Amino acid sequence: MAVSIANLTPAQNAAVNTIVERFTVSSDRLKKIVDQFVIEMNKGLDHQGATIAMIPSFVSGRCTGEEKGTFMALDLGGTNLRVCQVSLLGGGEHTIRQQKYVVSEELKTGPMRNLCDFIADCVDSFLTENGLADSNEVIHLGYTFSFPILQTSINRGVLKQWTKGFNCTGAVGKDPAVLLQDSFRRKNINVNISAIVNDTVGTLMAYAYKHPNTTMGVIMGTGFNASYYQDMSKVKKWTGDKNQEMVINMECGAFDCERRVLPMTVYDNKMDRESLNVHQQLHEKMVAGMYLGEITRNALLDLVDQQILFGGDSSRELNKNWSFETAYMSTIEVDETSDLSDTGHILESVLNIPSTTLADRQIVKSVCRAVGLRSARIAACHIAGVLTDIGKIGEEAIIAIDGSLFEFYPNFEKNMSQALSEIIGEEARTKVKFDLARDGSGLGAAIIAMMATKN
Repeated sequence: MAVSIANLTPAQNAAVNTIVERFTVSSDRLKKIVDQFVIEMNKGLDHQGATIAMIPSFVSGRCTGEEKGTFMALDLGGTNLRVCQVSLLGGGEHTIRQQKYVVSEELKTGPMRNLCDFIADCVDSFLTENGLADSNEVIHLGYTFSFPILQTSINRGVLKQWTKGFNCTGAVGKDPAVLLQDSFRRKNINVNISAIVNDTVGTLMAYAYKHPNTTMGVIMGTGFNASYYQDMSKVKKWTGDKNQEMVINMECGAFDCERRVLPMTVYDNKMDRESLNVHQQLHEKMVAGMYLGEITRNALLDLVDQQILFGGDSSRELNKNWSFETAYMSTIEVDETSDLSDTGHILESVLNIPSTTLADRQIVKSVCRAVGLRSARIAACHIAGVLTDIGKIGEEAIIAIDGSLFEFYPNFEKNMSQALSEIIGEEARTKVKFDLARDGSGLGAAIIAMMATKN
């Protein structure tokens, strides 16, 4: 996929092409990734401790869309904590009241008890502000906890590891629902955690409230993960009732930590070794919004070091890890101004590069496009893998996707569709529908709390 840009010197064009080629994923490579993904999926269904954990969510059966009731939902998993009150109205309709609270960096890496007390205080203030604090009835809550948990029942589980920049002490190996319930009890808050929910499972259930035949729920935002309906008779490690359909939380961001098939570049390796969770979540790190900016920054600095970009000059800002945000990539990719002035603004005003030429801006745009394109192409592989494994290639399939990357990153859906077409064929691809599913973590968690209290 050689690029040639008119304003660039031969040396600049050659250097940019080297980088673009490193990020190029061929159709053959996509198919190899899918084949390996299916093998790893089946290992996860077969036994505990596999790379793709394939965790039964204890959410079985499907919504009809006619369910009614009022439930609370909590969503912890990124920059904000969200507290919601969801009223299910039937007919696939609902209303929601919600409030966001910022989770400080200090709370993300401090003691777990402090985080739980903070969450309990937020719930308490939400209940008070919405006139719900004096209710004598127990309020049922679905807790979206978007980190890898080994579930043991619908509202119990053990935290396997932190991801996405969280690293609280005293939490790994413990049950986050129990720890939060303790904080509620200490503060006399009349709320019962009825379900602990992974955000992908919530996304699937939220979309299924209106579209009961939804096949998969996928998160493509800061992080990356997926869930789908699995016939449990085919799950060897499952010791419960085999005669049911259950949602599996795949934890597929962990795929290929053995480095068999994912096309890791030197820029990925550098980002990985400087991350909080070294050698983990390699699949997620090639796809998710949290990491794309950093991979791009590493590639840009390589060009600076070769004296190809910015005349060999960088800035304190660009030299700082994680300073190049994925949101900048979106802005740069859609910059169609004649002199790429939006790109120039980010480079000069935000990142304080002393000065940039049009050629510099074109190079930066090419690198952003290459990293974004690779993310979308690799993001198609797990969908092809699941559809292959459950025998739905060529059948209608609705994939509910939540997350800023899918929603806002330029051409992400188009690039994913193109890759899926290369993997399963265009005719089969036309049967697969990607739908933006907003708010799985609020509505979805409330629906799962409803299903838990009903059962």
